[in-house]
Amino acid sequence: MLGLSQQQLAQMIGVTYQQAHKYERGLNRISAGRLYEIALVLNVPVSWFFEGLDTEAPTVELSQRQRMCLELARNFAAIDNQKHQEALSQMARALAAQSNSGGEP
Repeated sequence: MLGLSQQQLAQMIGVTYQQAHKYERGLNRISAGRLYEIALVLNVPVSWFFEGLDTEAPTVELSQRQRMCLELARNFAAIDNQKHQEALSQMARALAAQSNSGGEP
C-alpha cells in the first residue's frame, strides 16, 4: 500500500528479504516487539495491522494444564542464560520420553 518493495521494507526494519517475505505471507509469526518496530518504520499505529478484525475477543477459559503451560513458557522465555535454557529443554525432553515409555521416575 505504501509502494515499498519487500527488499526496501526488509532494509527499513532490519531483516533479510526472505524474513520480510515470510512475515508478509504469514509463514513466520511476528513478535510484538517486531510488530511495534515495523509500525514505527511505516509511521502507522500498531492497531493499523488489526483493522477489520472483530474488536470483541471471545472469553476463553483456560484449564489448569493450559495455565501451567503458559506460565512455563513465560518463565522459560525470561531465562537470559542460553545454557540454562538448553539444560531445561533437555530435562523436559528426558522427562517426556520417560513418561511416554511408561517408566516411573
